Amino acid sequence: MADPVPGPAPKRSRLLIVAILASFVAFLDGSIVTVALPAIGADLGGGLATQQWTVNAYLLTLGALILLAGSLSDSFGRLRVLAWGLAGFAAASVLCALAWTPDVLVLARALQGIAAALLVPSSLALITTAYAGPERARAIGTWTAWTGTAAIIGPLLGGVLVDWASWRFIFAVNVLPVALTLVLMPGLQDSPRRRTALDIPGALLAVAGLGGSVYALIEQDRLGWTHPAVYLSLAGGLVALVLFVVREARTPSPMMPLSLFQARNFRYGNLVTAAAYGALSLGTFALTVFVQETAGFSAIEAGFISLPLPIAMLLLSTWFGDLAGRYGPRIFMTAGPAIMGAGFLLMLTVSPPLNFLTQLLPGLLLFSWGWQSWSLP
Repeated sequence: MADPVPGPAPKRSRLLIVAILASFVAFLDGSIVTVALPAIGADLGGGLATQQWTVNAYLLTLGALILLAGSLSDSFGRLRVLAWGLAGFAAASVLCALAWTPDVLVLARALQGIAAALLVPSSLALITTAYAGPERARAIGTWTAWTGTAAIIGPLLGGVLVDWASWRFIFAVNVLPVALTLVLMPGLQDSPRRRTALDIPGALLAVAGLGGSVYALIEQDRLGWTHPAVYLSLAGGLVALVLFVVREARTPSPMMPLSLFQARNFRYGNLVTAAAYGALSLGTFALTVFVQETAGFSAIEAGFISLPLPIAMLLLSTWFGDLAGRYGPRIFMTAGPAIMGAGFLLMLTVSPPLNFLTQLLPGLLLFSWGWQSWSLP
């Protein structure tokens, strides 16, 4: 189906703001929670497992359902699905803020991830529908720039809220941008609906496969590999992942068409992307917990530690973009992950008492350099 003719400029500008706010709140929640993990663990208990599941419950449901959410937005309308996601995200955020046990918090975070999966594809699809040609490229660039700022303000805002108020406010604050987005939505024209088959079994298998495998990897440290809850979860998760691949290969309307992986660039590009983002998520989690629980940094100080990456994005983005245009992206996408790994290896040499300038900053700068050289091309 062809894209509709773009609407009036004022409404398109308001739609762009709605798309930015909807995605921004999802990205912000992924970055703001990191500095609050020690405070959450100290308040609710549960040790390191609580901190890990606070992060992973959100990422698992978001990652497993984001493709299904794209099909939902095509079938029911992007603004409608966006409104569902916003309402669900606000409700789950309030539940996170009120959580009285680790289990309640983890459940609320999983619900947040489900709602966030409805936000991200719908918001970007709104932009591609409302804009065309060079205006579409500029709108997507604006969307990317604003949602990327969540990486800058998330840890800092989280540190301020944790140190000056409570970790519960990092979730309660989500209600404000959600309310503003819902206020701006009435009167906007929704995208045309296109009925598509929903791959519900594929989505359930993805959730079971990822959830079971990650549960086993996290809980084995506490329970041991021989505990039934660990090895049965791991086995069930692996079987579910295999069945997910079989399902996607045979269903006429796959959530993830496996034919895409026949393209070499798509196959290896996604492999490198998964490894790079895995390193970023695991590395920032470990670093934030280490500097607070071992080195004694405050939450605000831990938030400032995350600044080298976004600062490098601001200072080096144009330069790396020019270099990639001149020499091609392959050399940067190959060298970038190697430099990122070297940065993490350098950070492994730290030991208490921690000196940020001499022990952590060199590795952070090296990692940021590698991230920039990989991500921009």
